[in-house]
Amino acid sequence: MVDWCKMKINSANAVITRNGKNWYVHVDDDILTVNAHSYTIITAHKANK
Repeated sequence: MVDWCKMKINSANAVITRNGKNWYVHVDDDILTVNAHSYTIITAHKANK
């Protein structure tokens, strides 16, 4: 799962934003949440349509 998240984060079409203590990665139909200080993957799920 971690390798899949790394692949998504490094994707050319990933949109990465920071809100407070977390980074949010929007790519394809997925949203990943990563802690901004420890870079720990918090969640990875499909975006609600």
